[in-house]
Amino acid sequence: MDPHEIIEKLDELGNRFEAKLSDLMSEQRIRAHQAAFLGGKGEVTALRKLIGQVPKDSKKAVGQAFNRVKERIGTASSAALERLRREESEKYLTEHLDLTLPGREPQGVGRLHPLTLVMHDIVDVFTSIGFDVATGPEIETDYYNFESLNFPADHPARDMQDTLFVEEGKTLLRTHTSPVQVRTMASRPPPIQVVAPGAVYRRDDDPTHSPMFFQIEGLLVDEGVSFADLKGVLETFIQIVFGEDVCSRFRPSFFPFTEPSAEMDIQCISCKGEGCRLCSHTGWLEVLGAGMVDPNVLDGLGIDSERYTGFAFGVGVDRIAMLRYEGITSIKLLYENDPRFLGCFTR
Repeated sequence: MDPHEIIEKLDELGNRFEAKLSDLMSEQRIRAHQAAFLGGKGEVTALRKLIGQVPKDSKKAVGQAFNRVKERIGTASSAALERLRREESEKYLTEHLDLTLPGREPQGVGRLHPLTLVMHDIVDVFTSIGFDVATGPEIETDYYNFESLNFPADHPARDMQDTLFVEEGKTLLRTHTSPVQVRTMASRPPPIQVVAPGAVYRRDDDPTHSPMFFQIEGLLVDEGVSFADLKGVLETFIQIVFGEDVCSRFRPSFFPFTEPSAEMDIQCISCKGEGCRLCSHTGWLEVLGAGMVDPNVLDGLGIDSERYTGFAFGVGVDRIAMLRYEGITSIKLLYENDPRFLGCFTR
């Protein structure tokens, strides 16, 4: 058969397919019409058997013509099916819905969780003064969570009573976000200035503690970093979060990965230092722990402790949230997902 006749026949089949398509008013008929042309016994399929009789130098043009008509029929069928679905949808809306009725205001508009609000605010404080945000895995190894941070082998925090192990002595749910600081120091040279927000896990469950809670830890390593720099950064943070008139103090403490170490208190935001139930009648509230990075930690990660010094700190997001929103009497309220409770917190 002459190649030109085949091409003309294919064009004629495409025209005939499209001409009848507009009269078909059901999906079944549209698909049956498509099968009559492209199915195993369809007209286009039957015509394709003639390709073997076409001269070699014309087979490419004929093949392209077959591809064009198949694409043409497929596209037209899809458009017809879409038209049918649209018409059925419009018919349903007309028959079942009164579009003249006034609309209803949406109920239960979503909002950010109070912990998310507080975490964003804390991170914003530190990024505004030059800190980057770093993240890491929540399932950690003993090396990153304990060993690299100068925890002795017999430290109580390694016990099953405190740590949730995935595989005892090897992998665990991180107990703090300090491993992110270790990974950061191991992956790039100083200067380093990062905060690491995220969930942490411990065997703890009472009105003021949860097995899962959120921390933001910070790290700054550079030449000439001192405890005075640490105090300046943390006092700036406290004043932004709790107000410029808040009083703060540092108390000596101990953490395996910092030396010297300290805990930071603020004057009770409820009684202003007079003594109340919130502050256990001391007039002060603990808000975070901090200290200078132990030289052993730096040297263990290949950072020259003779040249570089650094500080680290850790803030409990849940603790800050309970202080900011004084009506929260139990940390469990933050994790029960009661919409009545969560609806009280807006930006």
